[in-house]
Amino acid sequence: MFSKILYPTDFSNVARKALAYISKLRKAGCGEVVILHVIDEREIQGIVAWSSISGNWPVNLDSELKKREKHHLAELKKIARELEKEGCQVKTIVKEGHPAQEIIKVAAEEKADVIVIGSHGKSNLRGMLLGSVSESVVHKSPVPVLVVKR
Repeated sequence: MFSKILYPTDFSNVARKALAYISKLRKAGCGEVVILHVIDEREIQGIVAWSSISGNWPVNLDSELKKREKHHLAELKKIARELEKEGCQVKTIVKEGHPAQEIIKVAAEEKADVIVIGSHGKSNLRGMLLGSVSESVVHKSPVPVLVVKR
């Protein structure tokens, strides 16, 4: 079946719901999971904008990003421990950029067999049924995508 899963997460409830499907795929023979969190480039722009509005200028963007990356890695490690208890080999990755683009890029780099992603379905009118990130991943992914809706 699928030997390597890419699981992108934004740490939301719907991403957590998608995690339950990984356990089911594990029972079907999956042995490795790559957990990915993408720090959205819009979030980075928001840090800069908020710093200028709040008077905390100039902002030390490198320091702020390292702090966030450290926090996100800690969250990824919690998820990794859960999956390791179930017998999965786990790799964690934090990237910066546009989430859908980074998910597709990591899927190719890691040679994932499937992407398991949660969908908020609330980003915009076009993305009402699927969230805009999951919709983009579905359309551009070279591998099957399992979308878990909220």
